[in-house]
Amino acid sequence: MEITRCEFIRAIGATAVIAAVPIVPHTSFGESRQIANDSRKEGSGMLKGISPAISPDLLKTLAEMGHGDEIVISDAHFPGHTFNPRVIRADGIGADRLLSGIIPLFELDAYATPIVMMAAVPGDTLDPSVEAKYRKALGYSGTIERVERFAFYERAKKSYAVVISGETAKYGNIILKKGVTPAFGD
Repeated sequence: MEITRCEFIRAIGATAVIAAVPIVPHTSFGESRQIANDSRKEGSGMLKGISPAISPDLLKTLAEMGHGDEIVISDAHFPGHTFNPRVIRADGIGADRLLSGIIPLFELDAYATPIVMMAAVPGDTLDPSVEAKYRKALGYSGTIERVERFAFYERAKKSYAVVISGETAKYGNIILKKGVTPAFGD
């Protein structure tokens, strides 16, 4: 008999909200991973209007942030734990997918440049498709500030949190500065 995690939790009386990922006995690691991935496809989240790419920890973090706070959405290679005690893992989720999920919930700062990306190290080059992909995900056509690597690290130290994504693109790190959220109904 197959039972979902939600059914199991309800049966034991716990009140946690958990995605319905089937518990299937005698499956290999690869099969279990595929079942988990299938259950987290777009639209399968537990809340309406919130992308399943946005974890409960990330949603809580976004809600806690005040105007002027910054959040780093980093690539998979970024040393987030070195620079910030508040790290959220989003392994396997591209930064553009996270940005697409964040932007409906997050007001960008209107009084300062709200987006910062790492500049290329001297002698290296940027892939312009990375910035284009992020602009598209955010629906953003404004200015993006580029800062050198160590200045970016300093910003990461002062940021509210670092989200380490599954992004593998070179220089795939981006900082978002939160603005004042309009009053409900505005």
